[in-house]
Amino acid sequence: MKETLPLGRIGGTRIGLHWSVLVVVALVTGSLATGRLPDAEPGRPTWQYWGVALLTAALFLASLLVHELAHAVVARRDKVGVDGITLWMLGGVARLSGEPPTPGAQARIAAAGPATSAAVGALGTVLALCVDAVHASALLVAAVAWTAAINFVLAVFNALPAAPLDGGRVLHAALWHHSGDRLRATRGAAGAGRLLGWVLMTTGFVVVLFVGDFAGIWSALVGWFLISAANAEERRATLHSALDGVPVRQVMTRDLVTVPATATLTAFLSEAPFGRYRHSAFPVVAADGTAAGLLTVRLVDRVPVTARGSTTAGEIAHRVPEVPATTPDEPVVDLLPRIEAARDHRALVLDEERRPVGIVTLTDVSRTLAWLSQATRLPSP
Repeated sequence: MKETLPLGRIGGTRIGLHWSVLVVVALVTGSLATGRLPDAEPGRPTWQYWGVALLTAALFLASLLVHELAHAVVARRDKVGVDGITLWMLGGVARLSGEPPTPGAQARIAAAGPATSAAVGALGTVLALCVDAVHASALLVAAVAWTAAINFVLAVFNALPAAPLDGGRVLHAALWHHSGDRLRATRGAAGAGRLLGWVLMTTGFVVVLFVGDFAGIWSALVGWFLISAANAEERRATLHSALDGVPVRQVMTRDLVTVPATATLTAFLSEAPFGRYRHSAFPVVAADGTAAGLLTVRLVDRVPVTARGSTTAGEIAHRVPEVPATTPDEPVVDLLPRIEAARDHRALVLDEERRPVGIVTLTDVSRTLAWLSQATRLPSP
């Protein structure tokens, strides 16, 4: 899930929002402003209901962020990197840069989210009781109580033993610990996720068709997401298993054409399309030959023709911190999550002196996987 709006960093972790968060804000705000809040304290001006509802929706998003930050904190304690957190329509996603090294680490990382949501729910319950005890506005009590309740729901739902929910990752850790087979554990957790997804989808459609309550659409949507995500996790695990032990050097594209950071776009384009530049992405190098960034045809396209004579490759290239970097000896399975999360789905391969020696793309990985799949089907001599 790629972010649409970056919000900055918290403790070094990149935070962003997906555009679908607007759907959550609209649904939560609308349902509270037209239902729960007027019922809690009738007779208030309409703008007060909508104002408190919007504030409550913001608190809900904040609680989702706290849930994901808990995953990030525990992951870092277990030496697993975190590329970022993205909030979206159905919750949040903490993107890990690698796989947990042990079943215990995976269980700890997964359990941190529901435990944190339950703690937020308990804190909200105490706060609601305190606010009510001092006879504060019923609107405020209702808003705090709703936030506490939704965090309990979030904790319980995420604790269900079905991938890709947190409980599914705990189940995966248990199966992995029991069998010692990571891929087999993933298939078991994914199967549970698909089962839960079909139950939710079926329930949602039954509610819509036979009860006439369109709230069932939400259940069906969550069910569809669970099925899709469970299938994606199983495919990813199968891919990781196939690529296990394959180093980046066996996958990367080697015939690089580098572009000096000081080269103008006009000079760069004068070599294309029949000159040396037949690729769509090019490492940009500093004067000492070290990697300075990555230039793509799409970036060049954004520069007006009249400005290309005075614009250099280094000025528009994606900088190295924004582009995943790897070494020839890193396992492809460790690099893959970073490529998938990258803006251009590419990674630069650098030698010990930080000079580019290759590029890895998702196409390179897919091509290698296809060759490996065919090789396993070849009959033995």
